[in-house]
Amino acid sequence: MVAVVVSPPQSPPPFLRRTRFRRVSTVTTLIKSSSPASTPMDHQNRPKRVVVCGGGVIGVCTAYFLAKSGAAVTLVEKSSVACAASGKSGGFLALDWCDGGPVASLARASFNLHRSLSEELNGPQSYGYRPLTTLSVTVTEPQSQNPLSGSRSSSSSNLPSWVDGPARSQRTIGTVETTAQVHPQLFTRTLISKAVESYGVEVVIGKVERVEVDEGQVNSVMLERGRVVESDAVVLALGPWSGKFALLSSLFRLSGLKAHSIVLEPKEPGSITPHALFLSYYPSQGGKPMDPEVYPRPTGEVYVCGMSAEEEVPDDPEQIVGNPQSIQVLKKVASSVSSHLREGEAQLKAEQACFLPCTDDGVPIIGEVPGIRGCYVATGHSCWGILNGPATGAAMAELVLEGRASIVDLSPFNPARHCLFLRQKSETPLLSNDHQNRVTESLANTTLDPTTQTGDGSSTPGFHLLPLDSRLLSQLAALSLDLKAQVTEKWSSLCKDVLTVLTYWACQTLPGPVDDSKANPFAHR
Repeated sequence: MVAVVVSPPQSPPPFLRRTRFRRVSTVTTLIKSSSPASTPMDHQNRPKRVVVCGGGVIGVCTAYFLAKSGAAVTLVEKSSVACAASGKSGGFLALDWCDGGPVASLARASFNLHRSLSEELNGPQSYGYRPLTTLSVTVTEPQSQNPLSGSRSSSSSNLPSWVDGPARSQRTIGTVETTAQVHPQLFTRTLISKAVESYGVEVVIGKVERVEVDEGQVNSVMLERGRVVESDAVVLALGPWSGKFALLSSLFRLSGLKAHSIVLEPKEPGSITPHALFLSYYPSQGGKPMDPEVYPRPTGEVYVCGMSAEEEVPDDPEQIVGNPQSIQVLKKVASSVSSHLREGEAQLKAEQACFLPCTDDGVPIIGEVPGIRGCYVATGHSCWGILNGPATGAAMAELVLEGRASIVDLSPFNPARHCLFLRQKSETPLLSNDHQNRVTESLANTTLDPTTQTGDGSSTPGFHLLPLDSRLLSQLAALSLDLKAQVTEKWSSLCKDVLTVLTYWACQTLPGPVDDSKANPFAHR
């Protein structure tokens, strides 16, 4: 077998590299394509301006499909594109492994979209896209430091020849029709390069400080050192850093799962066939089995991952390093699986770690942020970020530009599902007495007049003086986002308008920051 070597450009453009700036400089735009994108116009006869925050696979896919549909897109990334999990994950794709759960339709749509993108972008050569067979294999770690080749069970004759360690109980869990792979970093960077060159995406290296909101509508994004990027909409695709962004952390909890991996380059890469391995690995000292994974790549490398644990996510992705003990375990796994992966037979190309963004309910968060028009979030994809990136990006583009997604139903991923959940978990009032008093004072003489008429005779929400019970108003202000989040089609438009007004007035009355520990939905103010 001849290995197909897929490699990135020798001199990647600046936005693909870690870049340092002089202290006196402001956040700098590193690249902007002069190529015109198609331009569906809005009411001001210009493309919709969208800022996508986050240069991982979710943000890049969103920027790509937005720009391809005609939006004027600026992608803001703190470090470099695909510098974290999108560059250090396995890149495994599965059609039906999420069946039976809320992510099933998203996964199936995205798996098929990966195939289409590969045809469009020459995936096999550009970023190592290929179908592959996937096996479940049981491996018992040998007592000897240097187990002999050929020590696998005699019942394992169907295993690939390079899997010559003590392996047994193999079964096929994915075929070339249902499983595939990409090199995640090359995929993400190929996509952003295409978006820049063909669709006019602008990439900015800088840290997002906050989203500016005017009367409940996004109008700009503020970056570190004062740069303002005006926008009609913003998509927050911050991965595990979503939990550190005040606007999002006030609505839901998102944790980071630290996953370790190593990349090996065997001396004889042509001997490694395209078989992904999902292991039940029994350590020699006993204990519960581990579940590492092994992915040969068409680059001639072999990726081995596992050893995950929840940890605090550092501010800078460049600060993430692997735990030495976890890395050592992965080396032992590799040498136990195959003689081709042992020290002396394979070069260690990388030992690394990354953080996977995980929600409390295990379901991604994709949709419009409750109470803020034009503010969207896409995060929480856990270990399926590379798989679900394309469909998430395509659905977000539809949602932002057309008001609804058709490629996949986004209702299971609605961010609003977390608002009431957080309040139920909170043991303390969400609004302090001082804040309650200020909300009450602002709302006590204000209510909605549904009969207000505009010049063209249509009815719009209006205000008139009609004192309401202050305690009721205070409670309504505190719960307005939750109620609005649960509004369905059976609720009247008037009810939605009332809740929108309450949300707006509460946000105007509550200057931030507010104690995040109380899960206050107005903390972003």
